[in-house]
Amino acid sequence: MTTSYETMYILRPDLGDEQVEQAVTKYQNLLREQGAEDIQIQNRGKRRLAYEINRHRDGIYIQLNYTAPATAIAPFERAMRLSEEVIRYLTIKQELEEAKPAKVAATATATATA
Repeated sequence: MTTSYETMYILRPDLGDEQVEQAVTKYQNLLREQGAEDIQIQNRGKRRLAYEINRHRDGIYIQLNYTAPATAIAPFERAMRLSEEVIRYLTIKQELEEAKPAKVAATATATATA
């Protein structure tokens, strides 16, 4: 069973564009090896951190949205924890609401107006 996840991680600000692309590709491939699908990558760019992390005041923010089995998250986060290029990461499980059928919604409003 697969679930939707969102991972936001912050790379060191002193990395060059090529190094950032290599890091993004590395984590994307790691997720694919673990069975992740529909990987969407958004490079949010270099931003000022709210507080200093490991003597860094800025960081390069990368956001990943993907669907993966639950067993894929632990090895992915372990790789980030051991990497010197990632200064912070956070993975959250997305709660996707299913759309209610239109017929049920129309019946509810008809009952409320009567």
